[in-house]
Amino acid sequence: MPAIAARRVVSAVFFMCGTFIGLWASRIPDIKTATGLSEGGFGILLLVMAVGALLAFPLAGALMDRKGSASVTKMTAIATVVAFALIGLAPSTPILTVTLFMGGFAFGALDVSMNGWGAEVEKRLERPIMSSFHGLFSLGAGVAAAAGGVAIKLGLSVTQHFCLWSALAIPILVWTLRQPWSHTGTGVRNEGKSPLFAIPKGALFLAGLIALVAALGEGAMTDWAALYQIYDLGYSEAIAPTAFTVFSVAMVIMRLAGDRVIALYGPVAVARASGLVASLGCLLLVSGLNIWTVWAGSFVMGLGYAVLFPLAMSRAASDPHMSTGQALAAVATLGYGAFLFGPPLLGFIGDLFSLRMSFGTVAFLTLAIPLLAGSLKVKS
Repeated sequence: MPAIAARRVVSAVFFMCGTFIGLWASRIPDIKTATGLSEGGFGILLLVMAVGALLAFPLAGALMDRKGSASVTKMTAIATVVAFALIGLAPSTPILTVTLFMGGFAFGALDVSMNGWGAEVEKRLERPIMSSFHGLFSLGAGVAAAAGGVAIKLGLSVTQHFCLWSALAIPILVWTLRQPWSHTGTGVRNEGKSPLFAIPKGALFLAGLIALVAALGEGAMTDWAALYQIYDLGYSEAIAPTAFTVFSVAMVIMRLAGDRVIALYGPVAVARASGLVASLGCLLLVSGLNIWTVWAGSFVMGLGYAVLFPLAMSRAASDPHMSTGQALAAVATLGYGAFLFGPPLLGFIGDLFSLRMSFGTVAFLTLAIPLLAGSLKVKS
């Protein structure tokens, strides 16, 4: 299978994977209402989904090293489509809990494996393409979220919506399953028995920290940007979500353009510039001078954070000292762990001080990225 054709297939998988995030996000209020759970109780459900994803990372990495990333991507893509259909069909909260764990597990495994397949295609094409994959993921999430609003207006139930969306994903799934791809690998192979999860060392650990800080910034915007504007800045609930929308649009734009920028200037220079830009955007947000400053800061933050996680994943897949599966799983765990568990820690800071202080903390941590950027250069 030519690498150009494989790029189209992997792009479709990233887009499809992103749509399930948008699907889930668009119906969270309805699902919460149906369960009758409090915010705390529903938070536990979300944690179950997150734990499923985190447990899947090392298992998917180990399976990739044995079966190849394309094979694992195909298997986990099927599992993801089925799992999200089951989430929609769950008749009670206990069953919903089980299906959410399944959905998180399948989604987490798919996330690691499709990044591995994308890294193989990137290596074969001999030019940066990982950023555009993540851009299509973000675009898919936005499209599905917008479609979710339409589904709600049309009166579709959660069950109808989830099953319909899963059915719409089947053509992409079938097309993906029919595509051959010979596993080439992009990292060292494991000899003999190896640990299920290996802690990254040296430069790879530093690259993982880049993913961690970038994911923390994205998670902060996802969970706290609107509340920061309402409670700390006094803006109305009607305009508060706009900051995250602006942030997301900037992420998509930069991710789709990121491959060309990285090819021109290299991953180290781009990461250094991105860290400084993200910090500047966060400081604009923290200043809260007026709503336009907040929105400008959100947009600049999106531009800054956009390519950092894809760069870290590309670096992991090319690590000369760990197998591809282990390296990707390790960096994904650091990154997604920060995205999932970082926002609650920022909330704790917000309780002690203020949400302005939480975003100030994010700005300070982001300043470390220019110092860590050298780790993105692969050394044999």
